[in-house]
Amino acid sequence: MTSFFDYQPGSATKEYRHCVDEAAKIAEQQKERADPIYHEKIDRLVDAYARKLADNMNKGYEISARVPSVMIAGASNFPTRKKEKQNAASDKNMEEWRQIQGLLDQIRSTGMGGIRSDHPHAVELLEQKLERLESTQKLMKDVNAFYRKNKTLDGCSLLDEERLQRLKSSMERSWHPEPKPFPSYQLTNNNAEIRRLKHRIEELKQNAETGFCGWEFDGGKAVANQDAGRLQLLFEEKPCAEHRAQLKANGFRWAPKEGAWQRLLNRQAVYAAERMEFLLPLSGQTPSKLQPKAEKKPERSMQR
Repeated sequence: MTSFFDYQPGSATKEYRHCVDEAAKIAEQQKERADPIYHEKIDRLVDAYARKLADNMNKGYEISARVPSVMIAGASNFPTRKKEKQNAASDKNMEEWRQIQGLLDQIRSTGMGGIRSDHPHAVELLEQKLERLESTQKLMKDVNAFYRKNKTLDGCSLLDEERLQRLKSSMERSWHPEPKPFPSYQLTNNNAEIRRLKHRIEELKQNAETGFCGWEFDGGKAVANQDAGRLQLLFEEKPCAEHRAQLKANGFRWAPKEGAWQRLLNRQAVYAAERMEFLLPLSGQTPSKLQPKAEKKPERSMQR
């Protein structure tokens, strides 16, 4: 109906398999780059790509078979209105195809972001990152001090020659904000990131030391899944539309594999659950009151 040539049996399936094989190849390459904790997510993205692509391609073939090409059927009594509807459906199908191809970019980027709090070595990795930032902060201060004292970067042994030349070139440009190698905003931003990391490390250590506990609520229970690093909400029946909207608004997402609504296990998750009345514990206490208290560390005595 759309070509002067006969359809080659199996060609559509062959095209589909080629696309899925390429997605699987991208996934394997990404697994080599990403931490193993992300491998399951990569596999889920490949499965979603394969399933959605199959539906999209089948729909596309079904749309193309609705009305024959004018070159095949001829112009006499050609169903123009039907052809317009077919073209609109085809455009929509193509837009869905583009969105499905976006899953390939998601596969390529999985595991390339920041350090997840549920990573088994999150604290260790964050401490390594903190050490690098503190080293960078000291380097920037020392280089600025050298320049302030000597009014030049010549002879500065703190940096290699290539980086020295880059800094000199940067300082010669008209938009350079300050007459020093590293502008104040760079030190300020880096210092802010150092403080943020210290706070996050302290929070993760505290969470690991004190732990969390779940509770029962009317129609289900909240489970503090330490192994998965998730606060999971298990309902006896599917929540109503209003409650589902509240769950999503408070950062909870449905996890079909777990059969639970869940989000990262931390104090913020407990407070988020506390904001929803239908999740309040049967005991009458608030979720945050049920959580173990962190032991206070003894304060250092002040020496005068």
